[in-house]
Amino acid sequence: MSTINITFAPELPVWLIIAVASLSGLLVIWGMYKQMRGSWFRGTAWLAITLALFNPSINAEDRKQLKSIVALIIDNTASQKLDGRADQSEEIRKSITKRIEKLTNFEIRELTVNDQISQTTDISTALFQGLKSALQDVPPEQVAGAIFITDGQVHDIPKSLESLNFHAPIHALITGHESEQDRRITIVKAPRYGIVGNQVTLAFRVDEHGIDNSGPLRVTILIDGEVYSVEQVNSGRVDEFDLEVPHGGKTIIELRVEETDNEISTLNNRAYSTLHGIRENLRVLLVSGEPHAGERTWRNLLKSDATVDLVHFTILRPPEKQDGTPINQLSLIAFPTRELFVKKIDEFDLIILDRYSRRGVLPTLYFDNIARYVEDGGAVLIAAGPEFATRGSIAQTPLQRILPALPDGDITESGYRPVISKLGERHPVTRDLNSRHPSPPDWSPWFRSIGTQEADGDTIMTASQEEPLLVLKHAGEGRVALLLSDHVWLWARGFQGGGPYVKLLRRLVHWMMKEPELAEENLIARSRGDKILIRRQTLEDTLEQITLITPSGKTRNITPELIKPGIFEAQYVASEMGLHQIENGKLRALTHVGPANPREFANVISTPNLLEPLLSQTGGSAIRADNGLTPRIIPVGTNSNTSGKGWIGLRNTNATLLRGINTIPLFSRLLGLAILLLLLGAMWTREGNLLRASSSTRALPV
Repeated sequence: MSTINITFAPELPVWLIIAVASLSGLLVIWGMYKQMRGSWFRGTAWLAITLALFNPSINAEDRKQLKSIVALIIDNTASQKLDGRADQSEEIRKSITKRIEKLTNFEIRELTVNDQISQTTDISTALFQGLKSALQDVPPEQVAGAIFITDGQVHDIPKSLESLNFHAPIHALITGHESEQDRRITIVKAPRYGIVGNQVTLAFRVDEHGIDNSGPLRVTILIDGEVYSVEQVNSGRVDEFDLEVPHGGKTIIELRVEETDNEISTLNNRAYSTLHGIRENLRVLLVSGEPHAGERTWRNLLKSDATVDLVHFTILRPPEKQDGTPINQLSLIAFPTRELFVKKIDEFDLIILDRYSRRGVLPTLYFDNIARYVEDGGAVLIAAGPEFATRGSIAQTPLQRILPALPDGDITESGYRPVISKLGERHPVTRDLNSRHPSPPDWSPWFRSIGTQEADGDTIMTASQEEPLLVLKHAGEGRVALLLSDHVWLWARGFQGGGPYVKLLRRLVHWMMKEPELAEENLIARSRGDKILIRRQTLEDTLEQITLITPSGKTRNITPELIKPGIFEAQYVASEMGLHQIENGKLRALTHVGPANPREFANVISTPNLLEPLLSQTGGSAIRADNGLTPRIIPVGTNSNTSGKGWIGLRNTNATLLRGINTIPLFSRLLGLAILLLLLGAMWTREGNLLRASSSTRALPV
C-alpha cells in the first residue's frame, strides 16, 4: 500500500520568505482591490514564486500492512496442575488459537509461564512478567491485546494501570470451577530465632472455602518430624501455642490440619516454619587439681570464646597440706564443693577435670553425683596427668562407671607424635585435623601419655604403639571425653611448630555440647534453588540407600557417594515445591524447596476477583471458562468497546511498516524555472498589451 503527502524544504530562512511574500502580497492585494487590469496574472505569479521559495515536494510512502499482535499467556504453574486444570487450560488454548487464526489480520505470540521461585522470592505465578517478555520486541502501536489462561491466582498484579504501561485490552479466561472446596492452614506469626530451653509462641489460622463444617478441627504439631502436640481449633480464628526450643541450630516446626473429602488440594493442609535455636552462653566449670603448664592453655581457650561463661578453680592448698599458717591469714578462697557439685551442678553445660586427683577435697558421694549428672545429659572432660595412674586416681571413684577407659598404671614419658586413628579419620572431632596429610603428622611431639586397659569408648587419637590418647564415650544421655596426656600446651606454645590445638579442643568441647554438626551419626539436608544437597555423616565404611519423600508423598531411593572418610553426599533435583523428608535408618532430616509455605499453594481456589479490577481498566474482562465454552473473539476499532457478554474484543491496529519513500519536487530546478518564466512572461505580455491599448486611446482626435 502507498500513502501520499506533501512536504516543504525551504532553502532560505522561513521568516525571510514570509516577510518578502507579505510585502509583495500587499501590493497584489492592493491591485486587486483597485480592480486594476492584469492583477490576477500578478497574483498568480506571486503565488508561484512564494511556493517555489518554500520548495514543496510530493512524498509517496511505500508501506507494508502489519498484523496486530495478540499475546496469549498460559499459566503452567503448580496450582494449574490441580483438579484437571491442565487439560482444561489446553482445551481453552486450542479453541482461542483456532479462532484467532481465522482472523487474518492478527498474529499470536504464545508464552507459557512456569513457577518462578527461589529461597527468597515468593512470586510463583508471574503472568504480567510473562506478558512483558512476550511483547518486548513489539511496538506498542502494533499490540492488539492479551489473553491470560489462568486460575486467577496471579502474584505479580500491578498496583495500577499506569505502572503496567500497557495500552491494549487484557482478557483472562479462568480455569477451575465455582464449586471448589478447600481447607488450608496458615502460619500467622512465627519466630525465626529462639534461645535453647526458652519458650517461643507460634500463631496460626485454619480457613475453609466451600466446606460446611461447624465443629472443631484437629491440628497436629510436629517438631523435626516428631509429633509434639495435637490441638483442637475452630476455622477462621487465630490460635497460638507455646513450645520450648529443643536444641541449637535449625528446627523445623510443621503444622498439619486434618483433611476432608473433595478438597481440591491437600498440599496446603500443611504449613511449616524454620526456627533457629541459639544457645545462651555455655557455662563451663574448670577444676584444676594443681597448678601446671597446661592449666593456662585451657583457661585461655575458654576465655577467648565469647559464648562461654567460665568458672575456674585451682586446688592450691589441699587438706593434707598443714604448715601451721593461721586460717585468718590465708588469702585463698575455700573450694565451694557443696555449692558446685550438689546445688548447682545441673546448671553447668560442661565440667572439665584438669589433672584432678582424690585428695580429700571431694567426698565420694560428690563423684557419684557427677556420674549421675553425666547420665542425665551432662558432659565431663578429663584431661589426665600422672595422677590418673596412681592410687589417688579418680578412676577409683564412682566415676569409673562412666569412664571410656581405665588406667593400667603405666606412664610413658618419651617423645611421640599424636596420630589420628582409623576411626578418628571418620570422626567429626578429628576428621581433617591433619589437613596437610603427612604421615606421621608434622605437628610437634608430646612427651607424656597415660597407659590404659582396653578402651570402652571410641579411640580417635593414639600415642606411641597405638596406645589410646583421646577416647570419647556416650554415657547414658551424656558424654565423656578422656585426654590421656597433659602436654597439649606444647602445641599452644608453638613448640617445634606446635599443632592444631585450638581446632581440636574447640571441636571436642562442641561435641560434648551435642552440636548437631559434630554428631557421629548425622543426616543433613539443605536446598539451593531446586536442588537438595544431602550429607550423611557416619563412622561406618558403607552406607545404605537414603530414602526421600516428596511433599506429595512419593518415595525416591538415592544412593550417596563417599566423598571422604565418614562423609557421604548425594544431590536430588526436586520437581515439587514444599517440605521434603529424608530418611536413613533411624535418622531423619527435613528441608524445603522454594520459599516456606509458598503462595502458589497458600490459596488454590480459582477466582476472577483478583484480576478483574485491573483488567476492567484496560477494557478487558475476567471470564470463567469452566463450562467448556470460550467467548467469541471480535476485532474492534481503536475507540470501540473491547468486551461484552459472551465476547471479547481485540484492537485492529492497522499498523504498517515503511519500506521506502519516493520524493517528487514540485519545483525542480528546470521545471520550476520554466513555470516561473512562463508566468512572468505572461504577466509582462499582459502588462505590455494593456499599456499599448491605453496609449492608442489617448492619441485619438476629439
